[in-house]
Amino acid sequence: MREITRRKFIATATLATGFALAVQPISAGVITTDTKGLTAGAVKIPVKDGEIPAYRAVPATGENFPIVLVIQEIFGVHEHIQDVTRRFAKLGYLAIAPELFVRQGDVSKLSNIDEIRSVVAKVPDAQVLSDLDATVDWAVKSAKGNADKLGITGFCWGGRITWLYAAHNPKVKAGVAWYGRLVGDATKLQPKYPVDIASKLTVPVLGLYGGQDTGIPLDTVEQMRDRLKSSSSKSEIIVYPDAPHAFFADYRPSYREKQAKEGWQRLLTWFKENGVQ
Repeated sequence: MREITRRKFIATATLATGFALAVQPISAGVITTDTKGLTAGAVKIPVKDGEIPAYRAVPATGENFPIVLVIQEIFGVHEHIQDVTRRFAKLGYLAIAPELFVRQGDVSKLSNIDEIRSVVAKVPDAQVLSDLDATVDWAVKSAKGNADKLGITGFCWGGRITWLYAAHNPKVKAGVAWYGRLVGDATKLQPKYPVDIASKLTVPVLGLYGGQDTGIPLDTVEQMRDRLKSSSSKSEIIVYPDAPHAFFADYRPSYREKQAKEGWQRLLTWFKENGVQ
C-alpha cells in the first residue's frame, strides 16, 4: 500500500465504516451499543501537521466529562473500537478514539494481515504520543472534557501504547492496557517498550493479559511485573489463565465472554479508584 504523503493525508483521512476487512466474518454475538442519549460520530483533531480523524462519543447533555482515550488495535478505528467509545459514553465519559495510522495508510481497507503490519510498522511512537497530546487538548477545549479526570485504555497495539502514554503524560490518572506487547527490539521509530519505562512509571496502569496468548509469552509478563515493583505507580497486571489474545474482541472468535466482562468491570473500578470519574 502506498504511504499517504503529509500533504495529502489531511484531505483524504476518514474513519472506517463498519468492521475492518481483515476481521471478517464478524461473530454473530457481536456487541452493538446504540447512540441514544449520546452525541457520537467522527470529528477532526488538529495536530502539528494538519488534522486526524477520530471517533468521539459523549453524553448528549452535560459538561466537564471525564475523558477516556480509546486506543485501537492494528485494525484501526473500526466499528468495534467505535462501539467501545459508546459504551464509555453511556457511563458518563467523553470517550475518543483517534485514528493513529492515518498518515501511513488506511488499514481498514486491507484484508492481508502482513500488509497491515507493514503499515503499522511505519508509525513512529513520537507521532502517536504527540497525536494523543493533541487529542486530549481537543477534548478539553472543544468537547467539554475535564483535564483532571483523564484515563486511557487500549487493545493489542493500543495496549502497548497505553503503557507508553502513561509514562509520557503524568497527567493521566489511570490506564488499562489489554494484552499489549511488553518487550521488543528497539528501532528508530519504536525506541522503547513498556518494560523499558516500567520502573519510572508514576501513573497507575492495570494490565489485562491472557495466559494462552501465543504472542505475549508469560515470562515477559513476569518481567514487566518485576520492573513495576520499583516504580511508584502501584500498577498491577492480571493474567486470565485460559484466555487467548484479544479475549475482549467480541467480534472475533478469540472473544471470551467471562474474562471480557470481568476485565471490563476491573477497568471501571480501576478508573473510579484512581480518579477517572
